[in-house]
Amino acid sequence: MIQDLKEQYGNIFEEELINEIVQVGTFKEVPEGYKLIEIGDYLRGMPLLISGVIKILREDDDGDELLLYYLEKGDTCSMTMACCMGDTKSEIRAIAETDAKLIMVPIQKMEEWTIKYKPWRNFVFNSYHVRLNELLSTLDSIAFQKMDERLIGYLKEKARVTNDDIIHSTHQDIAYDLHSSRVVISRLLKKLEEMGKIKLHRNFIKILDL
Repeated sequence: MIQDLKEQYGNIFEEELINEIVQVGTFKEVPEGYKLIEIGDYLRGMPLLISGVIKILREDDDGDELLLYYLEKGDTCSMTMACCMGDTKSEIRAIAETDAKLIMVPIQKMEEWTIKYKPWRNFVFNSYHVRLNELLSTLDSIAFQKMDERLIGYLKEKARVTNDDIIHSTHQDIAYDLHSSRVVISRLLKKLEEMGKIKLHRNFIKILDL
């Protein structure tokens, strides 16, 4: 675990902090599709992502989901930090987009390290800044972009974070993430295929020229 930490966070955290994380952190290895955090949970730890991709979602009153952003290796979730520090229920759902490895840092250490270690404090504040910008980007796409533009952006981002031009998602999965309907997404995907942008297969989508 310490080697994984050093590879992803060694240029951010000093060795003393890394050693403390190893001592108190809980290592987890989760498969694709695993639900790490559910809406309404009380959180007792903050994730440090070692490898893989985690998607963060919100849910409306009708139970429909909206993809907020992805976490990649070297990231953490600022919304999780806020819930931990405030001892409030989670307002997000976190699901492994790919197989992932992470370390859960106990809540009681977060405030202590913010005082004790400047690199940790900078990491936390920078995480808030990055996630806020991603939330604003999501808000802008909903407010100002048409659904076909949002779909293209979604496919490109998913290909980027998974480092794969094969998208293993059903039309319904994409509709959930974009807070749309399967009928609308299927129609737009077919249009993109006719334009030569993608190739639709039974269980996956291949990106050709987005």
